[in-house]
Amino acid sequence: MAKRRLSKRQQERIQSIQEKRREKANAKTLDDKALDSLDGLGVETAGTVITNYGSQVDIEGNSEPYTGKLLRCHVRANIPTLVTGDRVIWRPAEPNGVVVALEPRSSELIRPDNYGKLRPVVANVDRIGVVFAAQPAPQRNLLDRYLVAAEAQGIEPFLVLNKTDLIDAETDHKIASLVKDYQSIGYRVIGVSAKTDQGLDALEDYLHNKNCIFVGQSGVGKSSLINQLVPDNNSAVGALSEATNEGTHTTTASKLIHLSKGGVIIDSPGIREFALTHLDQETIINGFKDFRPFLGHCKFRDCKHQSDAGCALVAASQNGDILQSRLDSYRQIINSLEN
Repeated sequence: MAKRRLSKRQQERIQSIQEKRREKANAKTLDDKALDSLDGLGVETAGTVITNYGSQVDIEGNSEPYTGKLLRCHVRANIPTLVTGDRVIWRPAEPNGVVVALEPRSSELIRPDNYGKLRPVVANVDRIGVVFAAQPAPQRNLLDRYLVAAEAQGIEPFLVLNKTDLIDAETDHKIASLVKDYQSIGYRVIGVSAKTDQGLDALEDYLHNKNCIFVGQSGVGKSSLINQLVPDNNSAVGALSEATNEGTHTTTASKLIHLSKGGVIIDSPGIREFALTHLDQETIINGFKDFRPFLGHCKFRDCKHQSDAGCALVAASQNGDILQSRLDSYRQIINSLEN
């Protein structure tokens, strides 16, 4: 018997039901009655979410007598989903404390989940380090997706070229050209090697007293880099797949880590693709900061920036004012969303 094909609406309904069941299974939150029954419930104090395990969170105390201490906490029922980097108010109790309030976020990095629902990934970060490497080979379009996502959310992005020790005669020209292009746009590019420690001092100085997250496709060495910056961290490290030359996912939950010179780094799960489906066309094109001087100058208001007559971006590309690769990236992103 042939398998019945579900309509799009039926598929969405099934996905919604499954998501609600999953959230209900993970939501081991406490209501006011359960909160009052906890033993030794203490006074409210400040803390920061270090890791979120779904049903519980690890927080670091920000005031005495809990300053710098790691504590496991339940979450009060009326609080939105917490993410690494959130500043919270919590109360000590036995055996675990309880988060009772979420402080306003100064920034948040969000992306759609597998069901298309927008979810925060981390909160209160100042900078996003987009990590790429000689191996696996860097993809300009993927780098541009990360940069657009950062620009759209008002978080300062910069680029980290890792594995500089693997750059050889074959890859040197290609990598040097890519670095030069992004520097010409105005992005900071820091070359490092987690293996030889090259550039780590410059990277750590740049992150001084900042809250940063590293993003990038799996296998570029984000966890190895963090392990070099924070030797006692010991994040899991995965080798490149011999079949695909891509990385294997090793980090399963985001984790906030303190840097020795001040500031924090958030170790996040590897992301091969960075969906921009939650952004509209205007937000995406403004995410290309090198395009901004030319926006609004096209001959036609509804210009698609493809081969339209009088397109200011096409003219800028032909004149060398913007990179053709960036215009190609923009078109690829828009076409992928439309399809």
